[in-house]
Amino acid sequence: MSSNVRVLCIGNVMVDVIAQLQGDIHYGGDTRAKISTHGGGAAANVATWLAHLGADVHLCARVGTDAYGTSVLAELDSYGVKHSSLIFEGSTGTVIILVSPDGERTMFPDWAINSTLSADDLPPLNFSVALVSGYPLIDPQSRSETAKMLQKLKSSGIPIILDPGTVGALKEVETKDISSWLEYVDLLIMNQEEADFLSPLTSEVPITVIKRGKDGATACERGHNPVEVLALPSKVVDTTGAGDAFAAGFINAWASGVDIASSLKAGSETAAIAVATVGARPPR
Repeated sequence: MSSNVRVLCIGNVMVDVIAQLQGDIHYGGDTRAKISTHGGGAAANVATWLAHLGADVHLCARVGTDAYGTSVLAELDSYGVKHSSLIFEGSTGTVIILVSPDGERTMFPDWAINSTLSADDLPPLNFSVALVSGYPLIDPQSRSETAKMLQKLKSSGIPIILDPGTVGALKEVETKDISSWLEYVDLLIMNQEEADFLSPLTSEVPITVIKRGKDGATACERGHNPVEVLALPSKVVDTTGAGDAFAAGFINAWASGVDIASSLKAGSETAAIAVATVGARPPR
């Protein structure tokens, strides 16, 4: 199924090494786990889910010249994600993910080649909307180049959606820098913790969407009453990438001209599929 939506996703590509723990961690000893390796990275996750939903997607990111990079590119191709200028000398980003028996995850990322992202990596700007992951903005090595991307997108009149990244990482960034990014943003997609942390800065963002996991999602559009939707029932296996799947479902609907409430529902439907699947990519 295809749509007329053309989305640019900017950010990171990672390899997720997932350990599904079989019980509590025995520090200093062995803890049984089921280990698997998957493609990851917030921007790449959103891109694959968007392609899965039928959108025309281009990913602006970087992978290394190692075996991981080759594998990730092949996977992106298999999903139909378009990309260019992705391969650079260095190591592909990797993240170790511990998934507890209840499906909650804890991550240990090494951004590697993602830190070298450049504004020169941007393709021709003829997109319906752009999703910018907060991670290259949080990373001090790629921050200025990603800020240039925001400027170019705004100058081109492309609506900008920002997913700000984790609070733990955002705390390392000065408030004035975060405020400067938000000046370019048309729509902000956050989880509840990120929304609480950024609330003093988001009053001028036209639309904010808050992902609340099992409690559903809420959207606030300037001049309108808040809109809420419930989460859909699903067997939770792994929450890795569920927020990215929600973002893809929401963006695919919203960029097609669908109203906020229906877009939230579309996001919730995609997230319900994601939590029932191990890894952050769509099921085959």
